[in-house]
Amino acid sequence: MQRFVNTKRIRAFAAIGVLATAAVSAPQVRADNVTDAMIGAYTSSGLLEQNRALLRVADEGVAATVARLRPVISTALSISRDYNRTGLGSLGASSDHRTGAALSLSMNWLLFDNGASRLDTAAAQETVLATRQTLLDVEQQVLFSAVQAYVNVLTQQDIVSLRSNNLRLLQEELRAANDRFEVGEVTRTDVALAESQVAEARANLTDARGDLLTARATYEEVVGRAPGTVTSYPPLPRRASSLQTAQALALRSHPSLRAQQHAVKAAQLTADSSLRDMGPTVNLSASASHGEVRGNDTRTDNFDIGVSLNQTIYAGGSLAAARRADLARLDAERGALISTQRSISSNTASAYTAFETAAASLVSSNERVRAAQVAFNGVREEATLGSRTTLDVLQAEQELLDAQTARLSARATQALAAYDLLQSQGLLTAENLSLAVERYDPEIYYNQVRSAPAFVTKRGQDLDRVLKALGKN
Repeated sequence: MQRFVNTKRIRAFAAIGVLATAAVSAPQVRADNVTDAMIGAYTSSGLLEQNRALLRVADEGVAATVARLRPVISTALSISRDYNRTGLGSLGASSDHRTGAALSLSMNWLLFDNGASRLDTAAAQETVLATRQTLLDVEQQVLFSAVQAYVNVLTQQDIVSLRSNNLRLLQEELRAANDRFEVGEVTRTDVALAESQVAEARANLTDARGDLLTARATYEEVVGRAPGTVTSYPPLPRRASSLQTAQALALRSHPSLRAQQHAVKAAQLTADSSLRDMGPTVNLSASASHGEVRGNDTRTDNFDIGVSLNQTIYAGGSLAAARRADLARLDAERGALISTQRSISSNTASAYTAFETAAASLVSSNERVRAAQVAFNGVREEATLGSRTTLDVLQAEQELLDAQTARLSARATQALAAYDLLQSQGLLTAENLSLAVERYDPEIYYNQVRSAPAFVTKRGQDLDRVLKALGKN
């Protein structure tokens, strides 16, 4: 037994020497933590870019409704050439050639539409607010995906380390079994059992390395770059003191609930607007034109201005159908609001319970690992004295491996449950986490376009340059 222990120590010191030499000679690799992963995902996410663009679309919806209450001015230029021939033959025939041109300018201005356009503007503003909250919810999804990718890489790394260590121990057991077989202490069956376990351990290590490569590829997809050195589990964020507190916070701050509340307001305003569409409209129209005909030197000038009152008396029932459809959409949004509230409460409860369960599971897993380690050490020592079989040692080693793997799973589950709880409460945002990123400010673009600037204005030209710089035009 003493000879075996000394051999193990020699191998351990040799391994330490190799690792130390590799650490000195290897180039320095940038270390990653979960904050780095979230920052990378926030700054490189195509999903965030997509939804920011959709928010700008909603911003332009406000500008479009504002423009309805402004005059529409248009111009037209026409040029015509007339050719007339009368009579027959070369003596009595005559021809006439005329070239005419006309330039016109017209304006149409909606002065009154019973308030429908202003309600549409208010509805578009509520849609903007809803879209902003949807963008926050997408931001939460992106950041949680980064946490998942980080934890998965770390867990798969630890599993590879466990599998490697398990293979090393089983190879030692195989060597010990061969030594004992040579002196007649064990049978060929014990050696075959050890060989079988070594082969299985090699296969499991290969699978674990494949899973690690997959996890690193997923990390690169989510974060936008390959992971550096991932060595520590993310710190657990502070959680609510009770389930009721967590649910109350979620119902106050979750972006999906706020988005749905704004969607209900937008639907209500749209339904009110459809009722106003049944009322009268007042339009101001004006036009001016100038025409010239070359050939008889005729010039004409014309200017018209007028105010018209329009009232739809009967439209085949289309206005009433539009009104009923808007009321139905309002009911649908209200139903979705109820479903969203219940879903948020349920998700928060599930996340809170999952965190509590994972914490308890981690405590149990730690105790299981401690007991399995003690049992393995004892069985292995007893095997060197001949009171335990090779099968006993292999079973104890497998139990220790299973316990260590379960502990890794419990630790990863606890970390993910903690961040899932943040997400379920609407708190997994760059602002709430104080991430060192340049946060996207939705107010900037909205303030530029809400007054509906045209291309010919200075603000419109500034916007055009911004869009060209961003590559969005």
